Parts: sequence; structure tokens; C-alpha cells
Amino acid sequence: MTYPRTSAFGPAAEVVPSPRFPEIERDVLAFWERDDTFRASIEQRDGADEWVFYDGPPFANGLPHYGHLLTGYAKDLFPRFQTMRGKKVDRVFGWDTHGLPAELEAMKQLGITEKSEIEDMGIAAFNAKAKDSVLEYTQQWEDYVTRQARWVDFERGYKTLDTGYMESVLWAFKTLWDKGLAYEGHRVLPYCWRDETPLSNHELRMDDDVYKMRQDPSVTVTFPLVGVKAETLGLTGVRALAWTTTPWTLPTNLALAVGPDIEYVVVPGGPAGAADVKAGDDSEGAAAHRYLLASDLLANYAKDLGYEGAAAAVEAVERTLRGEELRDVHYDRLFDYYADAETWGTGTAWRILVDDYVTTTDGTGIVHQAPAYGEDDHRVTSAAGIPLIMSLDDGGRFLPQVTDVAGELWMDANRPLIRLLRAEGRLLREASYEHSYPHCWRCRNPLIYKAVSSWFVRVTDIKDDLISANEQITWAPENVKHGQFGKWLEGARDWSISRNRFWGSPIPVWKSDDPEYPRVDAYGSLEELERDFGRLPRNEAGEVDLHRPYIDDLTRSNPDDPTGRSTMRRIEDVFDVWFDSGSMPYAQVHYTFENREWFDTHAPA
Repeated sequence: MTYPRTSAFGPAAEVVPSPRFPEIERDVLAFWERDDTFRASIEQRDGADEWVFYDGPPFANGLPHYGHLLTGYAKDLFPRFQTMRGKKVDRVFGWDTHGLPAELEAMKQLGITEKSEIEDMGIAAFNAKAKDSVLEYTQQWEDYVTRQARWVDFERGYKTLDTGYMESVLWAFKTLWDKGLAYEGHRVLPYCWRDETPLSNHELRMDDDVYKMRQDPSVTVTFPLVGVKAETLGLTGVRALAWTTTPWTLPTNLALAVGPDIEYVVVPGGPAGAADVKAGDDSEGAAAHRYLLASDLLANYAKDLGYEGAAAAVEAVERTLRGEELRDVHYDRLFDYYADAETWGTGTAWRILVDDYVTTTDGTGIVHQAPAYGEDDHRVTSAAGIPLIMSLDDGGRFLPQVTDVAGELWMDANRPLIRLLRAEGRLLREASYEHSYPHCWRCRNPLIYKAVSSWFVRVTDIKDDLISANEQITWAPENVKHGQFGKWLEGARDWSISRNRFWGSPIPVWKSDDPEYPRVDAYGSLEELERDFGRLPRNEAGEVDLHRPYIDDLTRSNPDDPTGRSTMRRIEDVFDVWFDSGSMPYAQVHYTFENREWFDTHAPA
């Protein structure tokens, strides 16, 4: 063998002392294209063992960024390595085309900002614009991926908006439904009021900057105890203290929570007068005020209660009680917006509940409960038969019932509500509270926690199987196994998979529009839809189209209604885009309707 050897790029002797690396890279890319090297690397390995690779789809309605570059190298490195080991590694690109990112881009191009504007223009027109926008940058993506020297097949690329792909998504949901693993329910979830949609908990880990430091007003509010049990315990008029960093939730305060084994103290107002005493109150009456809070936290409130220091406040304690003793003691409500028990079902509200989640880490050891705006609040009050009342609309603005701040955005209502509390003598302390707070990874606005009606996958029913499967995985680095990923599995919750939006795969559930004749049907194929509705959803061009509004037009009489008056109508929700894109392994090949043998021998990756 003679040296220097020649190559496709010229004799080795022609290598220059100061090479221009970008030109060399372009020469290599040009050779790969002429030689069709990527496809040849696959064809040469026909019959060899396969290393199965699934390529998760990116959104194509925006340009690629550094994060795509970084993950793209990993997606190229491992398939190349396995190819060099003699294995056949097919690689097919895909496009994630549904979901809120596509809607936001369409809204931007249309010059609209509100969900109501979409409804005004019509779902068909809006979704047509969203469809046009989702593949706007495909050529730039292909150029970018190719330029980074990544080998992947674009020609056979799948799209989540294709009817075949969507049919497989419907099949997946129907399979979960048939197994009892899909259900509808209310749950308090992270909620973006700007985009008017809930987020799943894993979306709070989408980006490093989802949690940002934020300053919010915190308030400590007084709740005078009343009623028969308060009188029996000698607590009538004692002011229970509760601390919150969400003053805007106080209009829906329907309970207080204490810890069963936490020690609470009753302490009178100090010599300097407590901070909640209204101007003009006589000093004798002010001195008679008594307060209830956790013993461990009394020192933090000594000065607010009128004492020179913690020691003086502790010395003034009149009595102690365990949290369990306070169960079902009633108190004076803060506001009368929901005082009509017949209208709002609040006959069992405004009392103290007991639960182990209450701690003395901060605050007062007594927790304000707003059932619609806290996960624990909802759980504890639901168990006590206290109703869930919504004070905000889908856009995060107060409903008319909350007359003092009706129409105000939730965060803008904090200040006027605090003024009302102060004027009524119910405010002991106001302070600024800086904390790490979740923001929407899409629009970057602060989220709220809000009870929403949603469809869920029962992840908790299969959690043990997931944890067991994790034990079979070899992780690199190893600490991820029982660290970040393992802990995430241990804390896994049921997955909210529905979004009250427009552009996405439809949740294939039809419900009776008459509660007198309830019925729920789920569908998992075009064949099932045609069987029950007598036709398939078609767009203006006559093509089968599973998108809204065409799928919404499929209705039929309720078979369980002997009067024949009720109608089966599809729920309006679409799938969370992560359910959509997460169906990629089987939906890209239209499983289970086609390629059954291929998928059954190529899953899991």
C-alpha cells in the first residue's frame, strides 16, 4: 500500500497547513449527498440485527435553537455508533404539528390575543391558519439538521396532523378507556390564565427558567371563632390567625386547616396593642382580643400581637390545645359573596378541619382553605363535604359574584382585597414575600393553581410497574436511576391529558346532552365512528379530517333515551400535545391498523 493515499477529497499531499474547516465540512456533506452514504449504510446491513431508534418530533413552526442542536448530536451519535458495530439503524424524522405553540403562532400571525377572538372568527378558519403555520420552517430545519452532520430520513417523515397518525392516537385512548385507565375528573392543576389551559405537572420542568423568583404580597388574616363548640371550649371570639401568599383566593375561603398533633396557643393582645385593632377601638376592647396560632410560631408574631419580644408573648400564653381539639369549630367568614347556603351549598363551610399536611414550617400553623385553588385545599374540603366554588373565569378574571373586584385580573385584585381586610379589622400583617414561583413555559406569565375539569390517565394505577421497569434500565450517569428520574416516578400522579383548545387530536368521547339520560361513548377508529354516526368527518375539500370542527359535527341520538330527544355530542377538548407526540412509536406507522408485525418486533426501542 502506498502513501499518501488518495481520497474522495483529493490527495493527502494537498492538505494545507491552515485548513478552512467550514469548507471541509461542506465538502464532506456534499460527498455524503452524492454518494447517498446514509442510505447505503442502512441497505448494506439488510438482514443484520437492528438497533431500533425512535426520533421524537420537534415543532416546525419556529426555528431550531441551541437545545435542538445539543439533543440532535445525541440523536446522531448513538445510531452512528450502533451502525459502526454492524447493526441496522433506521432513522425517520417527524414533525410535531399540534398544540398550543401552533395556536400561539397562528394567533400572532392573525393579530389576535384572546381565545374568544378565535371563537368569533370560527374554529375552521383558525385551524386552517394553524395548519399553514406548523410546517413553515421545515426547509430551515432540514438545512440545520443536515448542516450539523446528522443522518436522518426526511422523505419518510411523519406528521402528527396526518389522519393515520391521529387515528392511532384515538386507538391509544380507547385502549386506556377500555382498561379503566382513563377517566374524567376535577383536579387542581397548574393553569395558564393567559392561554386559558391547564398544564401537566411535568410541564413545570420543561425549562430551567419555568421557576422564577417573584415577589407577592403575603397577609396574615384573623378569623374570630364562633358557634356552640367554640363556646364549649371557651374560645368564642378568639381570633384564629392564617397566613397566605395568595390574597386573591380569600374571597373563596371556606375552611381553615390545622394539624392534629400540633400544639396551638391562645394569647391575648399585648401591651402595645395588636396590629389588627381598628383605629377608634377602645383600648379596653382591644386588650380583650385573644389570638390562636401554633406554639412554635408564636415568636414570629410577638410584635404584631403587641409584645416587646418573643419571651413576653410566650409568658402571656393563656392556654394550649392540640389541633384535634379544634375540629369543627366554626368562625366568622371574611366575605359574604357566597353566604347564601341554598345557592352555593355552603351550609357546611367556614369551620376548622384537621389534616396531617399542615406544618409549622412557616406561617401560623393554621392554613386558609380555598377549595378551587389548592391541591390540598381541594382534597381536605372535598372530604369534609364543602363545595368547590370558582371565583375566576377561564381568563383569570373575577366573576360578578365577587362584587368588590368583579372583572379584575387575579393578581390585580390583591391590593383592593387587602384594603378591604384592613378596613374591616381582619388584617394582622402584610408583607412582601419573595419566592420561587412557576411560570408558563410558553408565554412566561405566572401560573395559578386552579380546579379544572380534565381527562386523566391513571398513572398511579401503573406506578409500581413503572418503578419496576426502571430497575431494568442501565442509566448513565447511574445516579439518575434512583435520583431525579426514580424520585419522579415515585411521586407520579395521574396525568391530565385534555386541553380546552382547538388545534389538536380530538379526545374521542361523546356524552349525552341530557343528564336525565346519561351515557358516555369512546371511539378508537374511523371504522367505529362510521358505524355509529353513519359517516366520517370531512373537511371542505371532502377529505377525511379528524380535526375540529369537523369531528364536532358528528352527532347521533342517545340510544339510552327512550324519548329520543337527547343527543350524543363530542366533548370539546383536544389531547395535550404530549399525549399526541408521545404516541409517536406506534402512530408513525399507523399501528394498530397497519404494520402490526413490524411494530410488535420493533417495540420498545
